[in-house]
Amino acid sequence: MAVLALLRHGESLWNEENRFTGWIDVPLTERGRQEALRAGLLLRGYRFDVAYTSVLQRAVETLELVMLAMGYRVPVIRDWHLNERSYGDLQGLNKDEAAKVYGEEQVRTWRRSYRAVPPNGESLEMTQRRVVPFFRNTIMLDLRDGKNVLVVAHGNSLRALVMYLEDIPEDVIPTVEIPTGQPIIYEVEFEKDKLVIKSKKVLS
Repeated sequence: MAVLALLRHGESLWNEENRFTGWIDVPLTERGRQEALRAGLLLRGYRFDVAYTSVLQRAVETLELVMLAMGYRVPVIRDWHLNERSYGDLQGLNKDEAAKVYGEEQVRTWRRSYRAVPPNGESLEMTQRRVVPFFRNTIMLDLRDGKNVLVVAHGNSLRALVMYLEDIPEDVIPTVEIPTGQPIIYEVEFEKDKLVIKSKKVLS
């Protein structure tokens, strides 16, 4: 049985400022760094063979701090397929200000729904179309080989992956939250080449 751990990066500067971040490369806050260190301490009971992260610094720094807290390093693979969804024209806007411009319901739909596309951005569906093939073609192969894998990414790239892993319906995914700095642990096996989740727990 292999372990798949998913972790959203710690609080970023624009999380703190309530801004749409997307592909804008902003750093962690001090609180975000503490969240990352705490996540690493929570993960000390596991031994990972490989780690994957996006190319954005808030995820990369989170992973570095996690490994520091765990007390050992693992090979790291960075790939843009794990980046946060692009929020297009909304990137950099304060979410409350965006709601005044576009309307609260429209902004809520862009943020939470599966198919709605922000202006010049990505829907969750579009994000899933890059995240899931990457998972199937790389990460899942490591799991099939019995490796324990840590993935440090973003709220929506992980939401897209969790939707796939847990077969969450489109009308339910708007309610799914991925908190910063809180590891999700899956124990997985393969049955006739199909990945099967045997257990799930959230470390806190």
